[in-house]
Amino acid sequence: MSTEQRAKRNLWIMWFANFFIAGSITMVLPFISLYIESLGNFTDAYVQTWSGWVFGITFVTAFICSPIWGKIGDRYGRKNILIISALGLAVSVFMMGLATSVWQLFLLRLFMGVFTGFIPMSQALISTQTPKHIAGQVLGTLQTGSITGSLLGPLLGGVIADTIGYAATFQYVSITVAISSVIVYLGIREQRIELDHEEDKTRYSSKEVMQHIFSHPLLLMVMLTSLTVQIAHFSIQPILSLYVGELHGTANLAFFSGIAFSAAGVGNLLMAKRWGRIADKIGYIKVLVLLLFMAGIVYFPGAFVANVWQLVILRFLLGVSIGGLIPVRTAYIRQEAPIAMQGEVLGYNTSIRFLGNIIGPALGGMLSGFFGFSSVFFVTSSLLIISGVLMMISMLRHPNVMRQTHSA
Repeated sequence: MSTEQRAKRNLWIMWFANFFIAGSITMVLPFISLYIESLGNFTDAYVQTWSGWVFGITFVTAFICSPIWGKIGDRYGRKNILIISALGLAVSVFMMGLATSVWQLFLLRLFMGVFTGFIPMSQALISTQTPKHIAGQVLGTLQTGSITGSLLGPLLGGVIADTIGYAATFQYVSITVAISSVIVYLGIREQRIELDHEEDKTRYSSKEVMQHIFSHPLLLMVMLTSLTVQIAHFSIQPILSLYVGELHGTANLAFFSGIAFSAAGVGNLLMAKRWGRIADKIGYIKVLVLLLFMAGIVYFPGAFVANVWQLVILRFLLGVSIGGLIPVRTAYIRQEAPIAMQGEVLGYNTSIRFLGNIIGPALGGMLSGFFGFSSVFFVTSSLLIISGVLMMISMLRHPNVMRQTHSA
């Protein structure tokens, strides 16, 4: 089998692995707040606040561990890291179905964060064997796997939870998570990394990696923008089912929450590969600026919806807007970071994203608890617009870097 055929085979095998991981994990997202309600007799404010903390605490340990996994992957290969990650997630999810208190669920979500890096690590694996000029398109294709899983997961999770209960759903989900480790173990053949240039080193210290990031201003700005994007994106996630309940009522609540979650996935699925292809042609930074402004604009009206279907339409438009953010960011890093440090650089970027995942749910939970659901949409929209403005300023201040990147 040629190198090109092996790379294409790895891409599609990883596509299915990401599909199972994303689909499995998102199955439980629509009813985490409802699961917390079932663990005791709590006030609405208590449930909203703890939904944010339980949802976001996973990313505390993920924030710490992502660069470590990235560095290990650069040195010893990424396949084994992917297998460990999937098995760790499976055990964590299974134990959540046995939780009897909010604190137990909180601690299990904290432990789960150690292994929450499967999809970013898969992006690093595929990125290093992809030519730079088509990186956006290839990574966009890879992302459609996780998007498709994220699209179907909440719908299936809502139906299953309404049928067999919340606790049992966690245990069934752990089985499909474990399937991803089997797919990677049997299917992936990791290729030896070929250096982009003869002068590239085969190994970099963490100090050298950090020096590279801080000496490339647009790269640093792209990574910092990941923080505000994730804060904005995750601020509504833990309380979305509660917002759906306020709009629609309690009938089949888990199912309609699943629809609201999945609507963004539909738009994301339709546009991820297209945004990657467009960015390959006109430039990654330009597309990032456009997407940030689009996302900020479509998020704002969510505060004024009168029924669940209006919310679903806005979630779909949000998915269209943000469909290219992850593959375009990753493709840009693929261009700006030498091969032998890409795993660690992507690890730092993932760590920054996870920091946003920590802040976002906690912020959304507290804002909704104190000021109502509408405040979450106002703050989220503002963060996205601000990110777009900062990225545009950085782009205009470094036109030479822009020209060099696009010519590559």
